[in-house]
Amino acid sequence: MAARLDLRRFPGFLPITWLCLVLLYAPLIVVMVYSFNDSNSVTLWGGFTLRWYVEVFTGPEAPKFKAAALNSLAIAISAAIVATTIATAAATAMLRSGQFRGKSVSFVLINLPLMVPEIVTAVASLVFFSAIGFQAGYLTILVAHIVFCIPFAYLPIAARMQGIEGAYEQAAQDLYATKWQTFRLILLPLMAPGIMSGFLLAFIISLDDFIITNFVKGAGIETLPTAIFGSVKQGIKPNIMAISTLLLLVSVVLVTVSYLLGRKGQTTPTNKGT
Repeated sequence: MAARLDLRRFPGFLPITWLCLVLLYAPLIVVMVYSFNDSNSVTLWGGFTLRWYVEVFTGPEAPKFKAAALNSLAIAISAAIVATTIATAAATAMLRSGQFRGKSVSFVLINLPLMVPEIVTAVASLVFFSAIGFQAGYLTILVAHIVFCIPFAYLPIAARMQGIEGAYEQAAQDLYATKWQTFRLILLPLMAPGIMSGFLLAFIISLDDFIITNFVKGAGIETLPTAIFGSVKQGIKPNIMAISTLLLLVSVVLVTVSYLLGRKGQTTPTNKGT
C-alpha cells in the first residue's frame, strides 16, 4: 500500500504557511486594533477607547451608515432566500433526478460565478442591465446578488444531500408516499442543516459584496460596503475602522454558524452505523 502523502513534511511548507497567514490576517488585525485607538491618527497609538464605536451609532455620519446597513440587510436577506430556494431546487434536480441531457452543462453553469473573476461578473451585469434598459437601482443589485450567491448556497446543500441515503426516500415511496410528500416530509427535513448553512453563506456573501454592487447600483443607493468605500475616499478615519471591525465580526460569526450547521449534518443518524 502506498504511503500517505503528507504535505507538512515538504521542505519550506511551514514557513510558507505562516507567511500566507500573516499576509491574509495581519491587515485585519491592524484594523481591529486601531479601531480602539484614542487618537485621531490611524498610525499613532493614543490609548484605548470605545468612542469610535459610539460614534458609529451616534456620530454625524451615523444616519448615512444606518441607511446603508438597512439596505445591505434587506438585499442580503432577499438575495439569500431566493438563491437558497433556487440552489435547493438545483441540488434536488442534479442529485435526485438521475441522468439527463445537459446535466454536466447545468453543473458548470451553476458553479460558473465561482470560477469567473468577480470584476468580470460585475462588468457583464452592468452591460446586460444597460442592454435591456433595466434602470440601475435597488432591483439591479438584488438580481445581481441572487445570481452571484446561487453557487455559494448550492455547495453546502448539495454536500448535505449527497450524505443522505436514498433508502429513506425508497421506504417512503414503498409506503405509497408521492414524490412531493417524500421530498417535503423526508428529504427536506434531512436537508435542513445544509439549507441553513447555504442560506447563511449566501447572506454573508451578499452582505459583504462591494465590486458587483458598486457597478450595478444606481445613484443615491448605498450599501454598507459602498458607503464605507465612499468615506475612505475622503480619508481613513478611526470610525471607519470600527465599522469594518463590526462587519468583520458579523461575517466571522455567520461563517462559523454556517460551518457548524454543515458539520451537524454529518453527525445525524443518516451517517451513523446501525
